[in-house]
Amino acid sequence: MIRISVAPMMDRTDRHFRFLIRTLSRRVRLYTEMITAPALLHGDARRLLRFHPLEHPIALQLGGSEPEDLARCAVMAREAGYDEINLNVGCPSERVQSGSFGVCLMGEPQRVAECMRAMADASGLPVSVKHRIGFDDHDSYDELARFVETIAQTGCRHFIVHARKAWLKGLSPKENREKPPLRYNVVARLKRDFPDLDIAVNGGIKTWEETENHLRTFDEVMIGRQAYDSPFLFADLDSRFFGDVDPVRTREEAALALIPYVKSELEQGERFSSIVRHFTGLYAGVRGAKAWRQTLCGDAARNCGADGGIKIFEKALSEVARETARTSNFSEQLT
Repeated sequence: MIRISVAPMMDRTDRHFRFLIRTLSRRVRLYTEMITAPALLHGDARRLLRFHPLEHPIALQLGGSEPEDLARCAVMAREAGYDEINLNVGCPSERVQSGSFGVCLMGEPQRVAECMRAMADASGLPVSVKHRIGFDDHDSYDELARFVETIAQTGCRHFIVHARKAWLKGLSPKENREKPPLRYNVVARLKRDFPDLDIAVNGGIKTWEETENHLRTFDEVMIGRQAYDSPFLFADLDSRFFGDVDPVRTREEAALALIPYVKSELEQGERFSSIVRHFTGLYAGVRGAKAWRQTLCGDAARNCGADGGIKIFEKALSEVARETARTSNFSEQLT
């Protein structure tokens, strides 16, 4: 079965961005940004776990290293209606390291196994783990294979592998997404050695052609930054990979489909700027992108109330249409 997903990304894949992606594709699998166990247990859990029913299938990504805490969070995820729980064992940020979770947990496979078992037993939900191919000097294939084998013994079948190692010191999280070389061959070897596991590949994938190539080897392809920077990529996913009718055909159709959602969120007290800040990539790469972005992110958008939000959204659409018409008229004059 073909699976394509959008990677969990901190400060990116919030519920508003996920709704945009779901507007473009009914088939893509969605993941929340990482939510730490302490934040969920001691913070505003209702707000952190909130998602729109149309987002299904959706997985909650957790960050943590204490089995009991993660088990409690897993129960909360089940009660909130999530379809899967994913454990982050790939993030290299210093903040995550200080909490003794993220990619540094790859050095403690037994602890990860205890966490996975605790989450699965407590919730009854499918669990998965997202990890790197290694970190620092712990980057041999044997270490990676032992990590996967140890986790698989808990019954976990779903492994999402970022095909880069991570450096805990010397590289920023951004640099860790770009500088360590991609080694898809290492992930492919995992799939050969563990054929019964569902292995997803993540890292540096930008086109459907690359996706199709990877699906010949892997069970799932997970797309990260490209999904955020150019979300309209997903507008033909359903027809291309599943033979379904795509929900929208144009960027304008997608934007118009978002208006009821924006209106509903505004009526519930959400700030307009918080809703639309991740919509700015919808017109990336086409005429009108700058006008769209500037209108949605301008001073008026940051300071507007609920009543003004929809007007600004509609103004952004008008600005795009004006830019498109101007370009069309100019092209006609040249021919």
